[in-house]
Amino acid sequence: MMAAERRTDRLIDRLPPVRGRLSEGSSLANVTWFRVGGPAEVLFKPADLEDLRQFIARKPADVPVTLLGVGSNLLVRDGGIPGVVIRLGRAFAEIRIEGNRVIAGAAALDLNVALAARDAGLAGLEFLSGIPGTIGGALRMNAGAYGSDVAAVLQRATAIDETGDLRQLDHADMGFTYRHSTVPEEWIFVGGEFACNPDQVAAIQERIQSIQQSRAESQPIRARTGGSTFVNPTPHRAWELIDAAGCRGLKLGGAMVSEKHCNFLINTGAATAADIEALGEEVRRRVREQSGINLQWEIKRIGLAADAANTITTKDQA
Repeated sequence: MMAAERRTDRLIDRLPPVRGRLSEGSSLANVTWFRVGGPAEVLFKPADLEDLRQFIARKPADVPVTLLGVGSNLLVRDGGIPGVVIRLGRAFAEIRIEGNRVIAGAAALDLNVALAARDAGLAGLEFLSGIPGTIGGALRMNAGAYGSDVAAVLQRATAIDETGDLRQLDHADMGFTYRHSTVPEEWIFVGGEFACNPDQVAAIQERIQSIQQSRAESQPIRARTGGSTFVNPTPHRAWELIDAAGCRGLKLGGAMVSEKHCNFLINTGAATAADIEALGEEVRRRVREQSGINLQWEIKRIGLAADAANTITTKDQA
Protein backbone atom coordinates (compact mmCIF):
# COMPACT_ATOMS: atom_id res chain seq x y z
CA MET A 1 0.00 0.00 0.00
CA MET A 2 1.32 3.47 -0.85
CA ALA A 3 1.76 6.05 1.88
CA ALA A 4 -1.33 8.19 2.40
CA GLU A 5 0.25 11.43 1.18
CA ARG A 6 1.06 9.89 -2.24
CA ARG A 7 -2.45 8.69 -2.96
CA THR A 8 -4.55 10.18 -5.68
CA ASP A 9 -7.67 8.34 -4.52
CA ARG A 10 -8.04 9.15 -0.83
CA LEU A 11 -10.17 6.60 0.95
CA ILE A 12 -12.12 9.25 2.83
CA ASP A 13 -13.38 10.62 -0.49
CA ARG A 14 -14.87 7.23 -1.38
CA LEU A 15 -16.89 6.90 1.80
CA PRO A 16 -20.60 7.75 2.18
CA PRO A 17 -21.67 10.88 4.08
CA VAL A 18 -22.23 10.41 7.81
CA ARG A 19 -23.69 12.36 10.71
CA GLY A 20 -20.84 11.30 12.95
CA ARG A 21 -17.17 12.09 12.38
CA LEU A 22 -14.71 10.85 9.77
CA SER A 23 -11.02 11.72 10.12
CA GLU A 24 -7.82 10.72 8.33
CA GLY A 25 -4.59 9.50 9.87
CA SER A 26 -5.75 9.64 13.49
CA SER A 27 -3.22 8.19 15.92
CA LEU A 28 -4.37 5.04 17.70
CA ALA A 29 -1.45 4.79 20.11
CA ASN A 30 -3.16 7.09 22.59
CA VAL A 31 -6.29 4.93 22.74
CA THR A 32 -4.64 1.54 23.29
CA TRP A 33 -3.52 0.40 26.70
CA PHE A 34 -0.07 -0.48 25.40
CA ARG A 35 0.29 3.11 24.12
CA VAL A 36 1.84 1.89 20.88
CA GLY A 37 0.76 1.48 17.27
CA GLY A 38 0.26 3.40 14.06
CA PRO A 39 -2.72 5.49 12.88
CA ALA A 40 -6.05 4.63 11.35
CA GLU A 41 -6.29 5.32 7.62
CA VAL A 42 -9.76 6.66 8.38
CA LEU A 43 -11.38 6.81 11.81
CA PHE A 44 -15.19 6.80 12.03
CA LYS A 45 -17.13 7.74 15.15
CA PRO A 46 -20.82 7.14 14.35
CA ALA A 47 -23.44 9.46 15.79
CA ASP A 48 -25.81 6.62 16.64
CA LEU A 49 -26.99 3.16 15.59
CA GLU A 50 -28.70 4.31 12.40
CA ASP A 51 -25.62 6.29 11.34
CA LEU A 52 -23.51 3.16 11.76
CA ARG A 53 -26.00 0.95 9.91
CA GLN A 54 -26.21 3.33 6.96
CA PHE A 55 -22.44 3.62 6.78
CA ILE A 56 -21.95 -0.15 6.69
CA ALA A 57 -24.72 -0.57 4.12
CA ARG A 58 -23.37 2.14 1.79
CA LYS A 59 -19.58 1.92 2.06
CA PRO A 60 -17.68 0.38 -0.90
CA ALA A 61 -17.50 -3.39 -0.55
CA ASP A 62 -13.70 -3.44 -0.86
CA VAL A 63 -13.15 -1.16 2.16
CA PRO A 64 -12.11 -3.15 5.24
CA VAL A 65 -13.61 -2.23 8.61
CA THR A 66 -12.00 -2.71 12.02
CA LEU A 67 -13.86 -2.15 15.28
CA LEU A 68 -11.88 -0.64 18.13
CA GLY A 69 -13.10 -0.51 21.73
CA VAL A 70 -10.98 0.90 24.54
CA GLY A 71 -7.92 -0.94 23.24
CA SER A 72 -7.41 -2.96 26.40
CA ASN A 73 -6.79 -6.34 24.80
CA LEU A 74 -5.32 -5.14 21.56
CA LEU A 75 -1.96 -4.61 19.88
CA VAL A 76 -2.05 -2.22 16.92
CA ARG A 77 1.03 -2.73 14.77
CA ASP A 78 3.31 0.23 14.05
CA GLY A 79 2.25 0.62 10.41
CA GLY A 80 -1.32 1.44 11.36
CA ILE A 81 -4.67 0.03 10.24
CA PRO A 82 -5.79 0.28 6.60
CA GLY A 83 -9.42 0.95 5.77
CA VAL A 84 -11.89 2.32 8.30
CA VAL A 85 -11.51 1.99 12.05
CA ILE A 86 -14.81 2.39 13.91
CA ARG A 87 -14.99 3.56 17.51
CA LEU A 88 -18.38 3.46 19.20
CA GLY A 89 -19.10 6.37 21.52
CA ARG A 90 -21.64 7.50 24.09
CA ALA A 91 -24.66 6.58 21.95
CA PHE A 92 -23.61 2.92 22.30
CA ALA A 93 -22.80 3.02 26.03
CA GLU A 94 -26.29 3.01 27.52
CA ILE A 95 -26.98 0.62 30.41
CA ARG A 96 -30.52 -0.07 31.55
CA ILE A 97 -32.25 -2.48 33.90
CA GLU A 98 -35.41 -4.39 32.98
CA GLY A 99 -36.54 -6.72 35.73
CA ASN A 100 -33.71 -9.17 36.37
CA ARG A 101 -31.99 -8.31 33.10
CA VAL A 102 -29.19 -5.87 32.39
CA ILE A 103 -29.14 -4.48 28.85
CA ALA A 104 -25.89 -2.80 27.82
CA GLY A 105 -24.56 -1.15 24.70
CA ALA A 106 -21.35 -2.39 23.12
CA ALA A 107 -19.38 0.70 24.21
CA ALA A 108 -20.38 0.35 27.87
CA LEU A 109 -17.38 -0.37 30.05
CA ASP A 110 -17.47 -3.82 31.66
CA LEU A 111 -16.87 -2.25 35.07
CA ASN A 112 -19.78 0.16 34.64
CA VAL A 113 -22.10 -2.70 33.73
CA ALA A 114 -21.06 -4.59 36.87
CA LEU A 115 -21.67 -1.49 38.99
CA ALA A 116 -25.07 -0.79 37.41
CA ALA A 117 -26.13 -4.36 38.16
CA ARG A 118 -24.90 -3.96 41.73
CA ASP A 119 -26.87 -0.74 42.21
CA ALA A 120 -30.00 -2.55 41.00
CA GLY A 121 -29.41 -5.44 43.42
CA LEU A 122 -28.65 -7.87 40.59
CA ALA A 123 -25.93 -10.49 40.95
CA GLY A 124 -24.04 -12.46 38.32
CA LEU A 125 -22.04 -9.76 36.56
CA GLU A 126 -19.46 -9.13 39.29
CA PHE A 127 -16.78 -10.85 37.18
CA LEU A 128 -17.02 -8.00 34.67
CA SER A 129 -15.51 -5.65 37.24
CA GLY A 130 -12.22 -7.49 36.74
CA ILE A 131 -12.16 -7.14 32.94
CA PRO A 132 -10.79 -3.86 31.53
CA GLY A 133 -12.79 -3.62 28.35
CA THR A 134 -16.19 -2.98 26.81
CA ILE A 135 -19.25 -5.15 26.34
CA GLY A 136 -18.66 -5.38 22.58
CA GLY A 137 -15.26 -6.93 23.12
CA ALA A 138 -16.59 -9.14 25.89
CA LEU A 139 -19.23 -10.54 23.53
CA ARG A 140 -16.74 -11.12 20.74
CA MET A 141 -14.24 -13.07 22.84
CA ASN A 142 -16.49 -14.58 25.52
CA ALA A 143 -14.56 -12.59 28.10
CA GLY A 144 -14.28 -14.14 31.53
CA ALA A 145 -12.51 -13.94 34.86
CA TYR A 146 -12.90 -14.91 38.49
CA GLY A 147 -15.04 -17.97 37.92
CA SER A 148 -17.49 -16.76 35.27
CA ASP A 149 -17.72 -15.57 31.68
CA VAL A 150 -20.11 -13.99 29.20
CA ALA A 151 -21.42 -17.38 28.08
CA ALA A 152 -22.71 -18.02 31.62
CA VAL A 153 -24.90 -14.90 31.70
CA LEU A 154 -25.76 -13.81 28.15
CA GLN A 155 -29.36 -14.16 26.97
CA ARG A 156 -29.05 -12.46 23.60
CA ALA A 157 -26.90 -10.04 21.66
CA THR A 158 -27.48 -7.58 18.84
CA ALA A 159 -25.07 -7.10 15.94
CA ILE A 160 -24.89 -5.36 12.58
CA ASP A 161 -23.96 -7.68 9.73
CA GLU A 162 -21.80 -6.84 6.73
CA THR A 163 -24.80 -5.42 4.82
CA GLY A 164 -25.88 -3.08 7.62
CA ASP A 165 -28.81 -5.23 8.79
CA LEU A 166 -29.51 -5.74 12.49
CA ARG A 167 -29.17 -9.32 13.71
CA GLN A 168 -30.63 -10.64 16.96
CA LEU A 169 -28.53 -13.50 18.32
CA ASP A 170 -29.73 -15.97 20.93
CA HIS A 171 -27.21 -17.67 23.20
CA ALA A 172 -26.97 -20.67 20.87
CA ASP A 173 -26.19 -18.38 17.91
CA MET A 174 -23.04 -17.11 19.60
CA GLY A 175 -21.14 -20.39 19.34
CA PHE A 176 -19.31 -19.76 22.59
CA THR A 177 -16.17 -21.64 23.49
CA TYR A 178 -13.34 -20.64 25.81
CA ARG A 179 -12.49 -16.99 25.02
CA HIS A 180 -14.15 -17.23 21.64
CA SER A 181 -17.42 -16.90 19.75
CA THR A 182 -18.17 -18.04 16.21
CA VAL A 183 -20.10 -14.93 15.15
CA PRO A 184 -18.60 -13.71 11.82
CA GLU A 185 -15.71 -11.30 12.32
CA GLU A 186 -17.37 -8.81 9.95
CA TRP A 187 -20.35 -8.36 12.25
CA ILE A 188 -20.30 -5.48 14.72
CA PHE A 189 -21.79 -6.08 18.15
CA VAL A 190 -23.91 -3.16 19.34
CA GLY A 191 -25.33 -4.56 22.58
CA GLY A 192 -26.12 -7.48 24.82
CA GLU A 193 -28.74 -8.62 27.32
CA PHE A 194 -27.68 -10.43 30.47
CA ALA A 195 -29.65 -12.54 32.94
CA CYS A 196 -29.04 -11.84 36.63
CA ASN A 197 -30.34 -12.91 40.03
CA PRO A 198 -31.55 -10.64 42.83
CA ASP A 199 -29.18 -10.23 45.78
CA GLN A 200 -28.27 -7.75 48.48
CA VAL A 201 -26.34 -4.74 47.22
CA ALA A 202 -23.85 -5.05 50.08
CA ALA A 203 -23.12 -8.69 49.22
CA ILE A 204 -22.59 -7.86 45.54
CA GLN A 205 -20.32 -4.96 46.44
CA GLU A 206 -18.25 -7.21 48.70
CA ARG A 207 -17.65 -9.61 45.80
CA ILE A 208 -16.71 -6.75 43.48
CA GLN A 209 -14.26 -5.38 46.03
CA SER A 210 -12.72 -8.82 46.43
CA ILE A 211 -12.24 -9.13 42.66
CA GLN A 212 -10.70 -5.69 42.35
CA GLN A 213 -8.38 -6.27 45.28
CA SER A 214 -7.26 -9.62 43.85
CA ARG A 215 -6.64 -8.02 40.48
CA ALA A 216 -4.61 -5.17 41.96
CA GLU A 217 -2.49 -7.59 43.97
CA SER A 218 -1.80 -10.06 41.16
CA GLN A 219 -1.72 -8.01 37.94
CA PRO A 220 0.34 -5.02 36.74
CA ILE A 221 -2.76 -2.85 36.35
CA ARG A 222 -0.85 0.45 36.49
CA ALA A 223 1.56 -0.53 33.73
CA ARG A 224 1.13 -0.04 29.98
CA THR A 225 -0.13 -3.50 29.21
CA GLY A 226 -2.78 -5.28 27.21
CA GLY A 227 -4.08 -7.73 29.81
CA SER A 228 -3.62 -11.48 29.58
CA THR A 229 -1.40 -12.16 26.58
CA PHE A 230 -2.02 -15.87 25.95
CA VAL A 231 -5.02 -18.17 26.32
CA ASN A 232 -4.75 -20.68 29.14
CA PRO A 233 -4.18 -24.05 27.42
CA THR A 234 -6.43 -26.36 29.46
CA PRO A 235 -5.57 -27.86 31.90
CA HIS A 236 -2.49 -25.64 32.19
CA ARG A 237 -2.16 -21.98 33.12
CA ALA A 238 -0.26 -19.83 30.67
CA TRP A 239 1.62 -17.92 33.37
CA GLU A 240 2.93 -21.14 34.93
CA LEU A 241 4.25 -22.35 31.57
CA ILE A 242 5.85 -18.97 30.91
CA ASP A 243 7.44 -18.92 34.35
CA ALA A 244 8.73 -22.48 33.97
CA ALA A 245 10.33 -21.49 30.65
CA GLY A 246 12.32 -18.78 32.44
CA CYS A 247 10.55 -15.83 30.83
CA ARG A 248 9.56 -13.81 33.90
CA GLY A 249 11.18 -10.38 33.48
CA LEU A 250 12.41 -11.17 29.95
CA LYS A 251 13.04 -8.00 27.90
CA LEU A 252 13.18 -7.14 24.21
CA GLY A 253 13.68 -3.51 23.27
CA GLY A 254 11.21 -1.52 25.35
CA ALA A 255 8.96 -4.52 26.02
CA MET A 256 9.11 -6.76 29.07
CA VAL A 257 7.39 -9.80 30.53
CA SER A 258 5.83 -8.62 33.78
CA GLU A 259 7.59 -9.65 36.97
CA LYS A 260 4.26 -9.48 38.81
CA HIS A 261 2.26 -11.68 36.43
CA CYS A 262 4.18 -13.24 33.58
CA ASN A 263 1.18 -13.69 31.28
CA PHE A 264 1.26 -9.90 30.92
CA LEU A 265 3.56 -8.03 28.54
CA ILE A 266 4.51 -4.45 29.43
CA ASN A 267 5.60 -1.36 27.54
CA THR A 268 8.32 -0.03 29.84
CA GLY A 269 8.06 3.36 28.17
CA ALA A 270 9.81 3.21 24.80
CA ALA A 271 8.48 -0.01 23.27
CA THR A 272 7.16 -0.30 19.76
CA ALA A 273 4.37 -2.65 18.80
CA ALA A 274 7.04 -4.69 16.99
CA ASP A 275 8.97 -5.03 20.28
CA ILE A 276 5.90 -6.30 22.09
CA GLU A 277 4.87 -8.75 19.38
CA ALA A 278 8.41 -10.07 18.98
CA LEU A 279 8.71 -10.56 22.73
CA GLY A 280 5.44 -12.48 22.73
CA GLU A 281 6.68 -14.72 19.94
CA GLU A 282 9.92 -15.34 21.83
CA VAL A 283 7.90 -16.34 24.91
CA ARG A 284 5.86 -18.73 22.75
CA ARG A 285 9.07 -20.22 21.33
CA ARG A 286 10.61 -20.80 24.75
CA VAL A 287 7.43 -22.32 26.18
CA ARG A 288 7.09 -24.62 23.17
CA GLU A 289 10.72 -25.67 23.53
CA GLN A 290 10.40 -26.25 27.27
CA SER A 291 6.96 -27.89 27.48
CA GLY A 292 5.88 -28.81 23.94
CA ILE A 293 2.81 -26.57 24.34
CA ASN A 294 2.04 -23.97 21.67
CA LEU A 295 0.56 -20.93 23.41
CA GLN A 296 -2.14 -19.07 21.49
CA TRP A 297 -2.40 -15.29 21.57
CA GLU A 298 -5.36 -13.92 23.54
CA ILE A 299 -4.41 -10.33 22.72
CA LYS A 300 -5.67 -9.43 19.26
CA ARG A 301 -2.92 -8.17 16.93
CA ILE A 302 -4.05 -6.03 14.02
CA GLY A 303 -2.67 -3.67 11.41
CA LEU A 304 0.44 -3.38 9.28
CA ALA A 305 4.09 -3.78 10.11
CA ALA A 306 6.08 -0.55 9.98
CA ASP A 307 7.97 -0.61 6.69
CA ALA A 308 8.29 2.15 4.13
CA ALA A 309 6.06 0.39 1.62
CA ASN A 310 2.92 0.14 3.68
CA THR A 311 3.02 2.48 6.64
CA ILE A 312 -0.02 4.74 6.93
CA THR A 313 0.86 8.36 7.49
CA THR A 314 -0.61 10.30 10.41
CA LYS A 315 -2.17 13.66 9.77
CA ASP A 316 0.74 15.24 11.65
CA GLN A 317 3.21 13.70 9.17
CA ALA A 318 1.22 14.50 6.03
